[in-house]
Amino acid sequence: MLKFKFILGTAFGILGILLICEPFVYVSVWWYVLLFLALFWVILIGSFSMSWGLFLKAFTHNSSIKEKKIAITFDDGPNDIFTPKVLQLLKDYNAKTTFFCVGKQINKHPELLKNIYAEGHVIGNHSSTHSTTIGFKSTEEWLDEIKKTDQAIFKVLNHKPDLFRPPYGVTTPHLAKAIKVTGHKVIGWNIRPYDMAIKNQKNVLNRITKQIKPGAVILLHDKHERIEIVLEQLLQFLKKQDYQMVTINELMNEK
Repeated sequence: MLKFKFILGTAFGILGILLICEPFVYVSVWWYVLLFLALFWVILIGSFSMSWGLFLKAFTHNSSIKEKKIAITFDDGPNDIFTPKVLQLLKDYNAKTTFFCVGKQINKHPELLKNIYAEGHVIGNHSSTHSTTIGFKSTEEWLDEIKKTDQAIFKVLNHKPDLFRPPYGVTTPHLAKAIKVTGHKVIGWNIRPYDMAIKNQKNVLNRITKQIKPGAVILLHDKHERIEIVLEQLLQFLKKQDYQMVTINELMNEK
């Protein structure tokens, strides 16, 4: 929140200077319009850029790590068709990853959540509904989204997750207040290949491999038909490059 307060304070400071100058010099209305537009765009872009940390602190990668370690993460599951295929591939390549699961999907497929956890992967909270309007929710509504998924995970695993990834990577002041209450670590990414939107598997893979660096966090989704091919080719590439696929916790140097 410090960055947001600083930006807001700077904007009001500039506005104050303009108002003070007005009695002495002509100040065009366009200066006010430009100030408003600049503030609007900074807030808009910052809301979708977790690396900015505009409203809250988020872990997006570990730039200090020297070993060839990388974290693959999966959002929006568990999915009864594609998650088992993903788990089999991860097992074949001895890869550990992090799954950010949606509450309503956990309620549908609790056994799949057990399987993910039993295979040694980390479970994270990815909201209860993953609604398209989730970015407009109040603090109380965010708390409801997070707590319901925590409860769903605890019911199945007797374990409360400490990681949270906001749907679409959207952060807001209301979410920041909710996270302050729940205490979750917010997790982002620094490699986003848009595997849900791009239909060509080769293009998805190229978007990942050209950005690969030690300490990177890759965002994928275990709920579409292309994920099996993309993941297998990615795991093959990482194995050839001697990368170790680890959980977010290990990438953050935590147990």
